[in-house]
Amino acid sequence: MTFGSLNVIDVLVVVGYLGLVTFLGHRAARGARSQEGFFLAGRKLGSLYQFFLNFGNATDANGAVGTASLVYQQGASGVWLSFQTLFMNPYYWFMNLWFRRVRLMTVADLFEDRLGSRALAQFYAVFQIIAAVVVTIGFGNLVAYKISASLLVKPEPAWTAAEKQSVENYRELQQLQRQAKAAPLDAPATARLDLLRDADARGELHSYITVLNPWVFYLCYTAVVGLYIVLGGMSATAVNEAVQGVLIVVFSAILIPTGLAAIGGWGELSRKVPAGMFELFGTASSQVTGWTLVAILFVSIVQIHGIIGNMSISGSAKSEYAARFGAVSGTYAKRIMIIMWAFVGLIAVALFQGTATLSDPDAAWGAMSRQLLGPGLLGLMIAGVLAANMSTVAAQTMAISALFVRNVYRHLRPAATEDQSVTAGRWAIVGALGVGIFAALKMTNVFSVLQLLLTVNVPFGAAVALIFWWRRLTAPAVWTAVIVSALVNIIVPLVGPQVAALRQHPALTELSAPDPNGRRDPVFFAKVVRSNPDDPASALEGRERFHLELLVLDRLGLDMTARSASARFAARFFFDGLLPFALLLFVSLITRQPAGDCVEQFFGKMKTPVAPTPDLDVAEMAETRRNPHRFDDQKLFRSSSWEFTKWNRVDVIGFAACCAVSGGILGLFLLLLRAAAG
Repeated sequence: MTFGSLNVIDVLVVVGYLGLVTFLGHRAARGARSQEGFFLAGRKLGSLYQFFLNFGNATDANGAVGTASLVYQQGASGVWLSFQTLFMNPYYWFMNLWFRRVRLMTVADLFEDRLGSRALAQFYAVFQIIAAVVVTIGFGNLVAYKISASLLVKPEPAWTAAEKQSVENYRELQQLQRQAKAAPLDAPATARLDLLRDADARGELHSYITVLNPWVFYLCYTAVVGLYIVLGGMSATAVNEAVQGVLIVVFSAILIPTGLAAIGGWGELSRKVPAGMFELFGTASSQVTGWTLVAILFVSIVQIHGIIGNMSISGSAKSEYAARFGAVSGTYAKRIMIIMWAFVGLIAVALFQGTATLSDPDAAWGAMSRQLLGPGLLGLMIAGVLAANMSTVAAQTMAISALFVRNVYRHLRPAATEDQSVTAGRWAIVGALGVGIFAALKMTNVFSVLQLLLTVNVPFGAAVALIFWWRRLTAPAVWTAVIVSALVNIIVPLVGPQVAALRQHPALTELSAPDPNGRRDPVFFAKVVRSNPDDPASALEGRERFHLELLVLDRLGLDMTARSASARFAARFFFDGLLPFALLLFVSLITRQPAGDCVEQFFGKMKTPVAPTPDLDVAEMAETRRNPHRFDDQKLFRSSSWEFTKWNRVDVIGFAACCAVSGGILGLFLLLLRAAAG
């Protein structure tokens, strides 16, 4: 008995996993009676649960598939788009401490607590709820579907005529693109390549046909995620993260021994994979430049402050150390997973070469799974994929629920009881997951969504960073930075392609100078296609994201058409990351500061360590409210508005240890690559 590529044993494995996470959610429901119990697990999660929460929230299946695909195309250097986060870990040692020490329930509470602006807190909550539902949950659903669909393919004899033509055209496109890299094409082949690229940009070409119906998948997948978090809240999420963490490790590792066995062993890697593909830095085959990595790292560090799950994850820790240790250890575990994903990509190079070369590099993970895994193991792979994405979606959904109850519902119903608030939170989860299904159905381009994920939180991330660092920050400055930045990197880029005057303007649809392969890429739009697909001479029009940042830089005198694709990519990210800081600093200096008492109490609290027990912490905070300056001797610059504090022994040892671990993981990766290269 089979279902597409799955044996009945595989189906039973997947059903068993779904049943287990639902049961664990039911078991955790008893402790989810109050807001703090439901949203923050009673602030009782120790280091181990914090590890799994951070690991599960940081690790998703798209990272595995995307990393393997990039390494398959570019070699080991393709790993840097995800591996650059290795250098963020020492910063987490401090950042997660701040989110625990602030003693709030949501990130939105920061704006009311620090700036005295309830309106700003409510705006953050509404904006982030919409963004998280549409982008994060919708994207998580999309990724889970795409990967599961690639493992459940329809046999070729069962294809319809249209499906067969779609796949054949896709294979022809990949073949022509490989030929164009090797030598210039003649005029008919060039015209055919342009026509196929246009069809691909419209989403008309497919590398495989799946038997998995998206509606059925989304409904079942969402029902399971929703059931266990509606029942048990953050406690259920934490318990299931532990189970899902094990499955993530399994699905990340399972293709390595089976793949090595298929190619003839570890020693065959050096014989079947080109030597240049083992180079981690500066290979000619890599399209990733140093500036690209720096730009992505910069934006990643800025936006990480504004992530809605920061408070729910760090705030659920029972101590400062648990919050710090969980953050760095959980994310370090993901870095190890990235190394494993990279070796899956290298094994794919050895496995799929010559006539077996994959037409679609993104299908490497699915193709290896179908070819290498027998009954039961393929089901385990699907369970691991679902676990990786469920863990991320669950953590985000809990944060959405907390934002709705704490920053919207309680202001609409100030007399609501704890039970009523928890019930409202459960209904918020149902609503968020339901809208996430429709959002996923509207998404088609994974890479475009990934770029949006990197920038959607940048303005709020910059604001939250300065909330912690700078007492001169004002609410008008945050309003200005958030609105202007959102217009520049979110709203106009998304709305622009819907405006005919913009998407059809000749100056905005121009293409870049030809690259070494003769390819000319769009400059101001993510994609440019012919307005009439049947007429190769018809006018061009832009599709998907409109890069307003590049247009501004171009009009300031920087010729964007002459820049490489990687240079334009880096320029966009630097622009998006620096703009909110410039606005926050400038507007704060020309507007009135928040009330002095509000600022003093906030920074007094931020310098007060979290006590070992709740009762002791209440007493410590009472003393700080009486004397908010009692820890001012910790300030690094006593007479400055900048609230950087002196490092203590734990800060120094932890930071040094994180740097050492980052260096050790990088060194381990280099040694493994050298050993594989022989």
